This record gives sequence, structure tokens and C-alpha cells, in this order.
Amino acid sequence: MALDTISCPWKSMGEMPLFVLFKGTRNVFRNDELGQEIMQIALPTALALTADPIASLIDTAFIGHIGPVELAAVGVSIAVFNQVSKIAIFPLVSVTTSFVAEEDATKSLSIESDDSGVLEVGYAVNQEMELGDLIPQVESTCKSSLIPSSYRKTNVRRQIPSASAALVIAVLLSLAMQGVFRGFKDTKTPLFAIVVGDVANIILDPIFIFILRMGVSGAAIAHVISQYLISLMLLWRLIKEVDLLPPSINDLQIGRFLKNGSLLLVRVIAVTFCVTLAASLAARQGSTSMAAFQVCLQIWLATSLLADGLAVAGQAILASAFAKKDYTKATATASRVLQVGLVLGLVLSAVLVVVLQFAPRLFTADVNVLQLIGVGIPFVAVTQPINALAFIFDGINYGASDFAYSAYSMVLVSLMSIVCLFILSSSHGFIGLWIALSIYMSLRTFTGFWRIGTGMGPWRFLRD
Repeated sequence: MALDTISCPWKSMGEMPLFVLFKGTRNVFRNDELGQEIMQIALPTALALTADPIASLIDTAFIGHIGPVELAAVGVSIAVFNQVSKIAIFPLVSVTTSFVAEEDATKSLSIESDDSGVLEVGYAVNQEMELGDLIPQVESTCKSSLIPSSYRKTNVRRQIPSASAALVIAVLLSLAMQGVFRGFKDTKTPLFAIVVGDVANIILDPIFIFILRMGVSGAAIAHVISQYLISLMLLWRLIKEVDLLPPSINDLQIGRFLKNGSLLLVRVIAVTFCVTLAASLAARQGSTSMAAFQVCLQIWLATSLLADGLAVAGQAILASAFAKKDYTKATATASRVLQVGLVLGLVLSAVLVVVLQFAPRLFTADVNVLQLIGVGIPFVAVTQPINALAFIFDGINYGASDFAYSAYSMVLVSLMSIVCLFILSSSHGFIGLWIALSIYMSLRTFTGFWRIGTGMGPWRFLRD
């Protein structure tokens, strides 16, 4: 479909690319080819992404029954751990997903092109020599010489330089390997490994915490063991799928990784600093405030990450579409994942309003902590649609390789949110923290709407 064809719907509605996001709302849950592709990637990813927060929630529940002081201490530790791990790994994961998806799409395009060339050769031979029995031999010979060996058979390992480069930089960390699988649009393998690892974590928690009487240290040991198990399983599977030794060092494109990875590093520091600062300000208000904040934050993140599955699906599909210059599919994908994400956020809000009336007692029996959790619950529930859109816009930007905008816009959002956190926490205490975090997520969503809605950067084709 030509570009002028897809521009017609929004040109008649005010000449704004923003309206493309509301295109095809009747088909939001249509089980067509695009819908199936999104769900096949999104569902396993969502389950995998929520597995870790759910495991952390179970850790929180176990530790919460030890005492509010221990629960508050774990909250600070988890905040620091999340800051360090995201800064070290998340930029590489996002860059890897996009680059692997782009290379995989480009290689598949070259193979399709080679196949069409083979058919033309076979036809020419038939016309000139009129030897029909020669065609199969020509096709077989040409295909053998033109198609790379890594793509001739499904049981032969693929050569994807971006996968090798990611593992070289990441030193075989589990999240980097998840980025490789996401780039291949294989989200079931990481899900299996994460579920096995988190189940091991859940089984080991009570053993180390209560039976061996190791307390908080036992929870930490159980978590470390589960992470090593996940890494080993992913590495074993990846070795079977990909030739990790690239043809040459130049194919690794380390410079490209470092350039875009550094941009996302800036973004991740800005993102995690806001959440870490909020945890720090909660801790300064006392152990009761920190314990309540920890429970609310874990629920907030666990439910919000369901939308991150759609973000990963959007990123992988968009990266392939942009690599093939298929702007029609890029537009349809962005529109579909945002619409599904909004519905998901509304459903989560409704569910949490009901469930969270009873859930807090699973984490603590302290009356003061429960009272503060009750204050935070409305914010956790109401912000779900905003959170869903913010996460999905991240995936859309990464899929379009719009890493510079993602970084710079997030720095601006972070600076504004930091000011809100200090002012509102000092004036309104615990509730002020959640008002500031709600503003923070709203600003993240707005920057995503602004980029696509004005047709800037990689989305300028919407204005052509």
C-alpha cells in the first residue's frame, strides 16, 4: 500500500498524525494476522516480566511477617538493586531487541530476493534451452549458492552479529540473552526459564528464611540462586539457536551498540532515579512509611509490567517493519498495541480496586502499615491506564530506533518529577509521593503522544 493511501484518514481529520493512533478502534481485538503476531509475542513476555515482581511480592509477603523494620529494609535494598541492575543491563536489552529484529528482518528480505532471482534464472533457462527437466537442477544449484548456510535448514544455527555483540558486552547476563530472544520474536523460551527460576526462588524462600533461620539473608540467597539458574538455561538454549562466533570482529558493530546503549543508559538512569528517590523519601518518613511504600510499589510495578509485554511486541514488530520500510504495518502496529494497552490498563484498574481491598493483609499485620497502604491503593489502581500507555510508548520508540528522543525527553520528565517529589513529599507526606509518581507517569505518556502525534523523527512519514 502506498504512503498516500494511509495518510488519507487523518488528513480528513485535521491534518494531524495523532489521529492515526485512533485508527481502526473497532478492530482492536480482531484475531487477524497482526493481532495474532502481537499476542504471540506479548503474552509470554508479559508473563515473564511479571514473574520476577510476583516472586518479589512473595519475598515481601514472607519478610513482612518477620516485622515492619525488616520489610522496610528490604524495600530500600530492592530499590538499590533495581537501580543498579537496570542501569547495567536494561539499555543493552532494549538495543539488542531492536537490532536483532532488524537484522533478522533484513536477512529474511535478502533471502526472499534471492529466491525471486532464482525463479527468474530458471525461467530464462527454460525459454532459451526449452529443457524443462533442467529447471529443478538450476533452481537447486542457485539456491544452494545464494542462500546463506545459516538459513538453509531450520536446525542450523543462525548468524546474527547483534546477538554476538550483546553477549560480548553483557558478559552473558540473563537479561541480555532475553533481548536476543525477543529480537527473534521468541518470548516463550525466556518465559520457561524465568518461571523455572522463580519457582525455585519461591521454594527456597521458606527453606532459607524459616527452616534454616537465615531471615532476610536467606531471601537474598534464594534470589541469587534463581538468577543463576535462569542464566544457565537461557545460555544453553541460545547456543543451540545462534552461532555466537561472528564471521569477523567488524560484524559485531560494537560502536553502534555503545552509541545507542549510552543514550538508553541516560534514559534508564533518569527513570530509575525517580523511583529510587521516591523510595528514599519514603524511608526518611520512617519504617512504617517505607514498609507501606514497598508493598504499594511492588503491586504497582507488577501490574504495570503486564503492559510491557505489549511494548516488547510492538518493539520487535516495529523494528522489523522499519527495516523493511513497511510503514503501513508500522502504523497499524503502533495503533493496535496502544489501543490494546489502554483497554488493559482500564481492566487492571477495575480489578485492583476490588482485589486490593483484601490483599494488603497478605503482606503485613501491622495496623499502621495497613493504614498507609490503604492511602496508596487508589493511586496504584487509577494510574494503570497511564502506566500502560507509558510503557508501550517506550517500546514503540525503541522499535523505531528513536533512542535519542527517548533519552532526552526522559531527562526532562525526570527533572520535572524530581521537583514534584521533593515539594509534594515535604508538604503532603506519604500521599504526596504517590501524587508525584502519578505526575511522573503522566509526563512519560505525554512525551510519547507528542512524538507520534506531531509526526516527528522516524514518524515524519505520517505527514507526507
